[in-house]
Order: sequence, then structure tokens, then C-alpha cells
Amino acid sequence: MSVELSCLAWSVILGLVHILAAGHSRTLDLGPKWNMGPRDGNPGQLSPITGRLLRAQSNFFETFPLFAVSILMVVMTDSLSAYSYWGAILYLAARVIYVPLYAFGIPLIRSIVWLVSIAGLLMVLLPLMF
Repeated sequence: MSVELSCLAWSVILGLVHILAAGHSRTLDLGPKWNMGPRDGNPGQLSPITGRLLRAQSNFFETFPLFAVSILMVVMTDSLSAYSYWGAILYLAARVIYVPLYAFGIPLIRSIVWLVSIAGLLMVLLPLMF
């Protein structure tokens, strides 16, 4: 299996980590009864870290489909290259680093890491464009 596909698989795992971390934090804030119930009405106040984990999750799921499609296109067209290799690694590494930066409310560096992940995504696309 190519490194690009391995990074895609690990990104799926990262997506599950996002879901579990945000869900666990929300359950700690609102209680298991709310979590197991129909979740109707006003859920109550979320802690700042839960809010950040939910926003980080949302942000991940904004870029992940673009990354997944890019990886699949590179693999299907046999356009694997050093750019797609390093771009996939860069995207995944930056997205992993992004989670704790966002959870702990670290500004600026978090935004720079996000830009690095976008640069990785663009690198994956380079072999397809040129």
C-alpha cells in the first residue's frame, strides 16, 4: 500500500478520534443521561474545551473529504510522486498536531498548523495538475 493511502487510512482514524474526543467531552459536560436520551431541547452549557473539540472536529471534516478525494485521484491515475508522498504526510501530521492546539486554545500557531495542512493537501494535488 502506498504511503498516500496509509495517510488516508490514518486520517480516517483521526476522524474517529475527533468524534470520540468531542463526544466524550460533551458527555462529561452534560451527563450520560443527556447523551443516551433524545437530546431534545437546550442541552445546557458546554465547557470551553468541549466547544473547541467540537469546532476542531467540524474543521477536520471540512478538509478531510478534499484530502480523501485528492488521495484517491492520485492513486487511481497512478500519479504518485514525491509531492503526493510528502503532501499526504504533511497533511496528516499537521491535522494531528492541530487537535491539541485547538483543544488548549492556542491561537496563531494553530492557524499556522492549519495552513501547513492545506499546503500538504495542495501538494497532493500537484501531480494531477501538472
